[in-house]
Amino acid sequence: MQRKFLASLAAAATALSLMAGAAAAQSTLRIGLAEDPDILDPTLARTFVGRIVFASLCDKLFDINEKLEIVPQLATEYRISEDKKEIAIKLRPGVKFHDGEAMDAAAVKYSLERHLTMQGSFRKSEINVISAIEVRDPLNVVLKLSVPFAPLVAQLTDRAGMIVSPKAAEAMGAKFGTTPVCAGPYKFVERIAQDRIVVERFADYWNKDAIKIDRIVYQPITDSTVRLANIQSGTLDLVERVAATDLDTVRKNSKLKLSIQNEIGYQGLTFNVANGERAKKPLGQSAKVREAFELALDRSIINQVAFNGEYLPGNQWVSPVHPFYQKSFPVPARDVKKAQALLKEAGVTTPVSFTLMFPNSTEPRQVAEIIQSMAREAGFDVKLEATEFATSLKRSNQGDFEAFLIGWSGRTDPDGNIYAFSSCKGGQNDGKHCNADLDKALDAARAASTVEERKKLYEEATRIIVTERPRIYLYHRKWFVAYTNKLHGFTQVPDGLIRVQGLSLN
Repeated sequence: MQRKFLASLAAAATALSLMAGAAAAQSTLRIGLAEDPDILDPTLARTFVGRIVFASLCDKLFDINEKLEIVPQLATEYRISEDKKEIAIKLRPGVKFHDGEAMDAAAVKYSLERHLTMQGSFRKSEINVISAIEVRDPLNVVLKLSVPFAPLVAQLTDRAGMIVSPKAAEAMGAKFGTTPVCAGPYKFVERIAQDRIVVERFADYWNKDAIKIDRIVYQPITDSTVRLANIQSGTLDLVERVAATDLDTVRKNSKLKLSIQNEIGYQGLTFNVANGERAKKPLGQSAKVREAFELALDRSIINQVAFNGEYLPGNQWVSPVHPFYQKSFPVPARDVKKAQALLKEAGVTTPVSFTLMFPNSTEPRQVAEIIQSMAREAGFDVKLEATEFATSLKRSNQGDFEAFLIGWSGRTDPDGNIYAFSSCKGGQNDGKHCNADLDKALDAARAASTVEERKKLYEEATRIIVTERPRIYLYHRKWFVAYTNKLHGFTQVPDGLIRVQGLSLN
């Protein structure tokens, strides 16, 4: 009888062990996003949160690490020719797309040409110096450039370097973004708008030993207070962009960890100066009115009130601690009397009324309300319009805005923070500001070979931007990520993305 009882215990223990093993094999990581991503097509996508999802779906030719160093991903190495007009890229062997097709040089050529030619591509202006792509063999591809282009490899560390399955892209056409097929560690399962995006581990991933979690569920939750409540209750395992005002709450929770990293991007205001009918307002037509508006603002107060002083005020597309920051153009102080005098000089009727569109989430709303209050003192009537994030991007691209509170998560090379937004034909130049001298400086900075040359050219670009003010830069964030202490292997990189390689859950 005792033997039977012991045998039953042993069998039960074995069953429990098997159940525990099965549960571990089916581990799920639940990530809270601050917005709902736009289309999941690397060529057409714009949102930051979309890049977080892409980090699990679509590997790139290269990536960056926490030190902002360029590291191999789908490519293993590259070589730049002496005249700097050719880049030879060697690809990783044995890589497959989620549909089983080979990720090879032909697929790289297809994806880059898709970025360059597809209608509505936001990647075109990032890599438009590529004039031809030559496939040497399945693992070697050569990019031929019309001019030397210093930032190109850095551009290939993000969406411009994501390689999609040609077979799937051709079959799906314009609907590819609804069921993306790439060569990342996870494959797409489903998406329910404003609710969740689900991905599952790809068994044939080239670096599968680094992938230890079976499934990831991304949940958009725009209210930072609700995101915080969800991770405190255990409903989520990780949330990106914890509000600065909630940091103490996270620090006091023994079940949570907090990661902090300086961003490489910026947050600011884009003005519609030449994109359709809504540009035909004093704010859009007069640089003097825009100067008055900037002088009505106090960046330090915005930082203190909205972010407990955690962020870094700034007035350029790189932060004041960045090596490319132009110290000859410092952050202007608030001057309400001068702002009022400028409005009088501009001959406009006060209050100057316009609508400020902003993403419908907690921190942008706080900033918009502070801006509204400050600007009122100088003679502006700012009407606030909260808009769902992906919708706001679509509207700004169409010119359906007057001013837009929006930022950029940043790129390792400063060109990635400025060219697409400020060049005349930039893919994300929503306000359609165009200045030939600015284009000349930005193009020359792309071709320059030394930091000193580029910095001098960016000085001219900065002079034009701070004078004409098609965009006003306000501050640079810190990435605050909270996650359960059951999650291990998380390393934060200054681009703010959640990389899934090496993550594991107890």
